[in-house]
Amino acid sequence: MREMFKPLSEKLSKMLHGADYNPEQWLDYPEVFEEDLRLMKLANVNVMSIGMFSWGKLEPEEGVFDFSWMDHVIDRLHENGVAVFLSTPSGARPTWMSEKYPEVLRVSANRVRNLHGMRHNHCYTSPIYREKISIINRQLAERYADHPGIVGWHISNEYGGDCHCDHCQKAFRKWVKNKYQTLDKLNHAWWTTFWSHTYTSWSQVESPAPHGETMVHGQNLDWKRFVTDQTIDFYLHELQPLKDKNPDIPATANFMVLYDGLNYDKFAQVVDFISWDSYPTWHEAEDERRIAAFTAMNHDWFRSMKNGQPFYLMESTPSATNWQDMSKLKKPGMHLLSSIQAVAHGSNSVQYFQWRKSRGSSEKFHGAVVDHYGGEKTRVFKDVAEVGRVLAELNELITASVKPEVAIIFDTENRWAVNDAQGPRNIGIHYERTVLEHYQAFWEQGIPVDVISMERDLLQYKLVIAPMVYMTSEDFGKRVESFVEAGGTFVTTYWSGIVNETDLTYLTGFPGPLRHVLGIWSEEIDGLYDHETNYIQFDQNNHLGLAGEYEVRDLCEIIHLEDAEALAYYGKDFYQGRPALTVNQFGKGKAYYMAARQNLAFHRDFYKRLLAETGIEPVINQSLPEGVSVTARSNQTTDFVFLMNFNNRETKVMLDKKEYQNILTKAQVSNQVTLAAFGVEILKRKRK
Repeated sequence: MREMFKPLSEKLSKMLHGADYNPEQWLDYPEVFEEDLRLMKLANVNVMSIGMFSWGKLEPEEGVFDFSWMDHVIDRLHENGVAVFLSTPSGARPTWMSEKYPEVLRVSANRVRNLHGMRHNHCYTSPIYREKISIINRQLAERYADHPGIVGWHISNEYGGDCHCDHCQKAFRKWVKNKYQTLDKLNHAWWTTFWSHTYTSWSQVESPAPHGETMVHGQNLDWKRFVTDQTIDFYLHELQPLKDKNPDIPATANFMVLYDGLNYDKFAQVVDFISWDSYPTWHEAEDERRIAAFTAMNHDWFRSMKNGQPFYLMESTPSATNWQDMSKLKKPGMHLLSSIQAVAHGSNSVQYFQWRKSRGSSEKFHGAVVDHYGGEKTRVFKDVAEVGRVLAELNELITASVKPEVAIIFDTENRWAVNDAQGPRNIGIHYERTVLEHYQAFWEQGIPVDVISMERDLLQYKLVIAPMVYMTSEDFGKRVESFVEAGGTFVTTYWSGIVNETDLTYLTGFPGPLRHVLGIWSEEIDGLYDHETNYIQFDQNNHLGLAGEYEVRDLCEIIHLEDAEALAYYGKDFYQGRPALTVNQFGKGKAYYMAARQNLAFHRDFYKRLLAETGIEPVINQSLPEGVSVTARSNQTTDFVFLMNFNNRETKVMLDKKEYQNILTKAQVSNQVTLAAFGVEILKRKRK
């Protein structure tokens, strides 16, 4: 059983509700801050993140510091019952620094140094930049680390991007040399004899460049790995003076939606808790299921990174963004629903960007709790206050987490390799969409899911799905064998087990280290144009009891049975009659292989049968209406059940025979619940 979690600190023993706040933008308008304090009480907020872009106000000249305004802000927030996530200001350096020390500015892949401007336009390797951030962070720590209003450190803001300057090239060479030790090992791992790119000196190693080398896939992978390691090293460098002063204050760096610039699973090992910034494009289609499932998958991905430890929703918008293709307003009910969706999947906070709309520059029209009108009589403000009222009733969830028996593998390094592979389908390999389609089949049936990397332990689950694990290590193959042999059910797909960790193909037949457990050999893979489809037909005697035809698209593998049994066959083309879906009994468990890309309709039916076969039960043992999602957080005694209606119409949900209580009204609930359009109900029941 997954461990029960304790609050990160006594100060974080309740649900948090708040926003990013930029009081430094309003120092010439002192009346605004006092009005904000009044509005914060009305909005039922209890936390603010401040300081992430304050460097220019904290250190207006080199070595000249002014903390008086921040002293006032933190003290007054604390006096008014609002805690603070205090940010370090490395997300955007002051202009004087760029002018005096141009080496702190990033160099792009084309080896041209950037001008001052934007965010994250700084080199994580630069000794000067590291020195300057240490100085300002030490000042922050000395001044605020013991302040009773500080509940956590918010390190920088949305780390991302890379730098290709001389400092970074030197660091990359050192990283590569430490990894491979000898040039012979490097040349073999990167397969540099291709196109006569053999390295004869470490000085020849450099980062990929659009006007240089981009086709050595092992090099591309290692550069991305280096960027992750270097960013983590910078995070730890930022963190050191803060932890030196007070090691008990938890720290985080806010992550971004399905971001592929960093390996977040690795980053998760160094932050005290996970936080992330969620900006779904609600109402982009008449059917909200795809975006609702996509958002849920992100929540589950971030929650899973620390084995179920509750995370914190650090940013979301209370209304619309200004940077997406469409600045779409949330329809009535959607703000509470989307906020509670985060809580349902494991968040202990709902926070927004931003508290008050900026008066100028690029985010002046980005959604905020307080708009340019400046008061509380807006629809958005009332929606935010309602979320605050609901969260105040959910404090008993603080130590509760989601406890899935199903895991889906979504691995960042595999993602890098798949998307860089140059084949078999360069008009869209669709790794991310494929993982989502597998995930959505469980989301629609009310089955909690962990979203994990290939490095994670598999034995805690009953069912593990691994779509397109193109880059498969020998170690992962052995752990899959152990999982299945012990009684687990494993599902994987076409384009798996193709290359090792440095993107060298396996020479023992695909799917490489998974071939034995799957009991098949993959000979070829056919890429289909967008206008092409095939279909599969089920064997009448298949043990799952599935029947009929299902359309397949994009990718079709031609496989041979070794130990496996065919459950379905291709319906046309030159591989008509060849196996398209197989199962292999391996020890006490089973390993399934999908040779072709299926549609969501197939995943719904297939996984429903696998859930019955593995004995995995949904949160509520009833069929759910389309557009309704159900999940639960649990502690030792109680299940907290969330019923969420992503339909813009009233929808009824049947309950099972367990006894439920509405956590907000305290009323007993039985038989069925009627959910309003974009409505949500939170129930609790005794845990088995």
